[in-house]
Amino acid sequence: MPQPQAPSPRSTVKRTPQRANYESETIYQILDEALVCHIGFIANGQPFVIPTAYGRVEDTLYIHGSPASRMLRSLQQGIDVCVTVTLIDGLVLARSAFHHSMNYRSVVIFGKATLVEDTERKLAALQAFTEHVILGRWQQVRSPNHQELARTIVLSLPLTEASAKIRTGGPIDDDVDYQIPVWAGEIPLKLTASVPISDAQLAPDIEVPVNLRNYSRPQKLD
Repeated sequence: MPQPQAPSPRSTVKRTPQRANYESETIYQILDEALVCHIGFIANGQPFVIPTAYGRVEDTLYIHGSPASRMLRSLQQGIDVCVTVTLIDGLVLARSAFHHSMNYRSVVIFGKATLVEDTERKLAALQAFTEHVILGRWQQVRSPNHQELARTIVLSLPLTEASAKIRTGGPIDDDVDYQIPVWAGEIPLKLTASVPISDAQLAPDIEVPVNLRNYSRPQKLD
């Protein structure tokens, strides 16, 4: 049984704390299913929140991009950063407008990012990015060359100050509203993939790999 992390003052969930979860395994599962995180930081007195892809290797989150990126250049300076990830699992429809809600799984991470300079670790992070989006894809494609590595910045963020927050179940109405004759319940939502569309310049004898034909979140290879 995974042990919960000890929440810090920043990562402690204060609003509806009964929905909080500090277990590393729960945090990892949410991060591994989501595709995009939002990174909040302050640069030159101006707040920014930037969406970006990411990858995870054990207890470390990795982000990457161009050396020209203002976000990456700012984060390299050791400033505080807040990373958020959200999965929407359903729309919760109550009998009153006030009690409408959503079922969700979210993660909030606090910390400071550091530059990854070791080539082997950098390659492992880039593999994690690729595999996070498409499991099994790293072995199907060409690896980054020296020029591409030089043109890519990779930053790491430890997952030591993180928390998850989760809502499940149906609507919670006021007792007096349960007699209102209006439909209430949940509309489940999930991310689904359509049929892959081959590149126009693809050779006709190249078939769509199984991992792409059967793509889903969370990912499965079989």
